[in-house]
Amino acid sequence: MKEQIAVTTPLQAAIQWSLASFDQQSWVKKISDSTSSTHYPIKLLRYWFMYHFIKAQQQRLGRSIRVCEIGVDRGQMRRYMQDAGFTDIECWEAVDYKLQPELSESGYTKQIQANVDVPEFQLAEKYDVIIVLHLLEHLFKPENLVAKLAPALMSDGVLIGGFPAVPQIIQAYRQEKIRKTAADFGHVSTFSPQRVKSMAESCGLNLDFLSGTYMLRKRNFALENYPFWVRLNLLWGALFPSLSGEIYWQIRK
Repeated sequence: MKEQIAVTTPLQAAIQWSLASFDQQSWVKKISDSTSSTHYPIKLLRYWFMYHFIKAQQQRLGRSIRVCEIGVDRGQMRRYMQDAGFTDIECWEAVDYKLQPELSESGYTKQIQANVDVPEFQLAEKYDVIIVLHLLEHLFKPENLVAKLAPALMSDGVLIGGFPAVPQIIQAYRQEKIRKTAADFGHVSTFSPQRVKSMAESCGLNLDFLSGTYMLRKRNFALENYPFWVRLNLLWGALFPSLSGEIYWQIRK
């Protein structure tokens, strides 16, 4: 019988989700920021959120899961899971416009080179989890990609991701401003919590988790060596997601 998992609230996550996965992340810490020396770098919370989403999805389904990660960079997300000891995976496929050499070290079952921003892009298989971590902000029409990914989710599958956050009142203004000066593959779309909810609903999906991340992030900040500081930032993000640096979310089919 499948274990029934209640939807965790952002406040519960901020207080209860374990930080232990940080302990095994020397490779990811080096790749993400080689000059950082703190034990709980706030920047790694992007992988921490995905780690807990994926673990909860596996527990909910009660079997090994099928994962597709789009926009993998050098494989940090897959390696985070691997080094944290998560092994309940049937497959974990990588999709990116450029496949980096480091991907061969990270345990992907397949690597697919593709440009997700062209009209003909689509996934050929179905997955329990599709990851779009720090990807959608680089697309001029992110809702179009989400609409293409929704059919590739299995029943009860989830799309998970995150990006920088802005309040809804300035979302359109901020987007127009950054598009004027954006570099190639720079940030061209901005997101508020309300936009994430609308994006999900427009594709027939349900937003079942959204939380912010931090009130302050500073490289090598001494407080990043202490769990209470991480918890304090997560509490801020849970209470004021649009005023935190980034938001992370899960939307379900």
